[in-house]
Amino acid sequence: MSYRAPVEEVSFFLKSCTALPKLMEQGLVDLSFDVVDPVLEEAGKFAAAAIAPLDAGADRQGCRLKDGAVTTPDGWRDAYAAWTAAGWGSVAAEEEFGGQHLPTSITSALTEFWNSASPSFGIGGVLTMGAIEALTAHGAPNLQAIYLPKMVAGTWTGTMNLTEPQAGSDLAALRARAVKAADGTYRIFGTKIFISYGEHDLAENIIHLVLARLPDAPAGTRGISLFLVPKFLVNADGSPGARNDVVCAGIEHKLGLHGSPTCTMAFGEQGEGAVGYLVGEENRGLACMFTMMNNARLAVGVQGVAVAERATQRAFAFARERRQGKAAGFEGAAPIIAHPDVKRMLLTMRAETDAARAICLVTADALDRSRRLPDPLARAVALAEASLLTPVAKAFSTDIGIEVASVGVQVHGGMGYIEETGAAQHLRDARIFAIYEGTNGIQAIDLVTRKLPQEGGDVVNALIADYRDIADEVAALNAVDFGHAGVRLGEAVDALGRATRKMLDWLADDQAKALAGATPYLRLFARAAGGAYLAKAALAAHAERSAGGTDPRLSARVAIARFFAENMCTQARGLEEAVVGGAGGVLEAEAVLGLA
Repeated sequence: MSYRAPVEEVSFFLKSCTALPKLMEQGLVDLSFDVVDPVLEEAGKFAAAAIAPLDAGADRQGCRLKDGAVTTPDGWRDAYAAWTAAGWGSVAAEEEFGGQHLPTSITSALTEFWNSASPSFGIGGVLTMGAIEALTAHGAPNLQAIYLPKMVAGTWTGTMNLTEPQAGSDLAALRARAVKAADGTYRIFGTKIFISYGEHDLAENIIHLVLARLPDAPAGTRGISLFLVPKFLVNADGSPGARNDVVCAGIEHKLGLHGSPTCTMAFGEQGEGAVGYLVGEENRGLACMFTMMNNARLAVGVQGVAVAERATQRAFAFARERRQGKAAGFEGAAPIIAHPDVKRMLLTMRAETDAARAICLVTADALDRSRRLPDPLARAVALAEASLLTPVAKAFSTDIGIEVASVGVQVHGGMGYIEETGAAQHLRDARIFAIYEGTNGIQAIDLVTRKLPQEGGDVVNALIADYRDIADEVAALNAVDFGHAGVRLGEAVDALGRATRKMLDWLADDQAKALAGATPYLRLFARAAGGAYLAKAALAAHAERSAGGTDPRLSARVAIARFFAENMCTQARGLEEAVVGGAGGVLEAEAVLGLA
């Protein structure tokens, strides 16, 4: 089954539901959709033609480690060379370093296309873009001049080195150490695990961003510094020089993402330490790394969308071809897409995928406004919105990647459990997204404890008010098109409002209850947000169709928004009950957990 990038769907959403058109009109983005649409189209063609055909083979072949060198799957090097030659790796970077400085809403769409074609291929570019952003924000000018042009060009790639064997999500437990040398550089010692593309054969140098502690550093996360550690030291002319003391000690055998090398990296094994360069200030490395992590968290959310989209396309294609059973209007065996329960599964896949995409694109749009609006206050408001939405985008979209891929297997029936159809690979690949770049439980905690209290709750309440306005607008329209969508969406928004007030109260006097309800609260938030954003797109489609538009996708957008509201938003009331009334069942279950 061939992949088709959802270019028209993405373009319509960007035009109707983000600030991108207004940013263009104001000259804050030097683009028009006459340029953007062909860029999306070409990216979709590249993803479908150059990357997607390699994905299944890369899954079967995997990566190979020999004498510290990793060989990527057949075709990977040529695809990466073509990808960088076409400039796709430079789309987000600043122009002064050779980048194109495209808005995040556009680069997020491109990230979806690469990762739908192959998430094993796409994650490499995600990490390099994150490293570029961290160096752009926090690197000294001399480091930027040496490393950024090569990384932007794709000649060199980037990684993020946080996790250690004894410290998973707890960065306070990091043991990697750094010692300052007489020449002003640092020597790095320690082991990092789960490093995507920590070693590979795609680029001539790999630039590791590594968290480590100085000898006199304060305890906990306040004592972590960030260092740039290249695989090869750089000569005066900018070319790769001597090999640094950093090696790949092993690669993981994983459930999915077989085409992506997940490495154990050893720093300073030869004794003198790996040469590193401080990024930002000593003991302030976590703040620098969070620049990269926040970029990566949105991008991982987009990965969830990407695999959900690929699984959905595969399931629709199978359901149209597979004939089984009787259905009205068909002679003999009917295609299974005609059966109501299969329709329900397919509509669920499509609606969940579109809702996750909408949340990610709105988050990206908020980031664009936080960087490009001329008024400082407006930028601050947009940044607060982006901060609030990022954990929702990451957690909900990656959960949906798993859930949609699982439904895709179900649509295929027994053939979905067989590797040759490809449906099982999507489920295997998607499973990691809810874990890396901050587990989804951590995202829920971040949402509730750090993001809801922004401005005393004003940020979240402003979004809820926006969702309410959208629900009211839908409810006022002809029920023939939207059915009960306006009412159901309104109920979900009301449930979110009540749960939010309860969460804010608990944060003041009973944080344990807030933590116990954090995960269902995030899902409740996503139900209301996803429903609102789909409804906003549907309202635009309805208006265009009423004005004479004949594109059948206009009716499809209305139908998807209605399905989501009437079938997904109805879960909101139960989620609210789990948030406000379920804490006791979590906090008073010591007998079950063996803690009594």
